Amino acid sequence: MGNRLQMTSELFEYVCDRGTRETDVLKDLRLSTQKLPDSDMRVPQEQGQFLDFLIRVLQARKVMELGVFTGYSSLWMAGALPEDGRLIAIDKQDTWKDLAERHWNAAGVRDKIDFRIGRAEALMEKMVAAGEGGTFDLVFIDADKKSYTHYYELALQLVRPGGVIVFDNTLRLGDVVNPSVHDPAVDDIRILNEMLRTDDRVSISMVPISDGLTLVLKPV
Repeated sequence: MGNRLQMTSELFEYVCDRGTRETDVLKDLRLSTQKLPDSDMRVPQEQGQFLDFLIRVLQARKVMELGVFTGYSSLWMAGALPEDGRLIAIDKQDTWKDLAERHWNAAGVRDKIDFRIGRAEALMEKMVAAGEGGTFDLVFIDADKKSYTHYYELALQLVRPGGVIVFDNTLRLGDVVNPSVHDPAVDDIRILNEMLRTDDRVSISMVPISDGLTLVLKPV
C-alpha cells in the first residue's frame, strides 16, 4: 500500500491559504456562518474551490444544489458559472435566506441563482415531469442524508450525458465503517455507496476530501 498523508490542521490551513481563491465576499460569508449554531453544515473552503473547479472543467451552464444553508457553496458555484449560467438552489427552509442573498448580491451573482424552497425530492420530480431531464451539467447533493438514494435516481435522470453528480458527506465522519453506528442517515449513505460501487450505468470516484465526496459521471 502506498503511503497516505495524514492531514493536520496546519496542512488544512496551508491548503486553504495556497490552494483556494476565496474572495472577500466568500470569506465574509464563511466567517459569518461560523458564528451560527449549525455552522458545521457549511461546506469547507477547499471543497468550495473544488466545486468551482468542477464547474469550470465541465463548462457548466446549468447546475443544481440540494441543501443551501447560508449559501456559501452556492456562492462558490455561481461565481464559476458564465454570465448566462443558472444555479437552481434548493432548500427545505429559508431561515438563512437574507444572509445568503446579501452575500450573493455583494458578489454580483444573485441573478444567476434560482432559490427554491421545498422538499428536494418533490421539486426534482416536478423538473423531470416538466421535461428537464438530461439538461443539468452538475448536481451537488448536500441535503437530507436519509434521502440520498432517492436523490440519486432523480439526479441521474436530470443530469446530461457527460454531466456529474457530486454527493457530499459520503464518509459521514467515519461512521460508515463503524458497525456500532445505526442511524438512518448513515445507513442510507452506506446503501448509496454500495449502489454506486456496483452501478454500471455510471463511473465513480470517491474522494477523501472534507467529509468524503463521491463524484458520479453519467457516460456520454
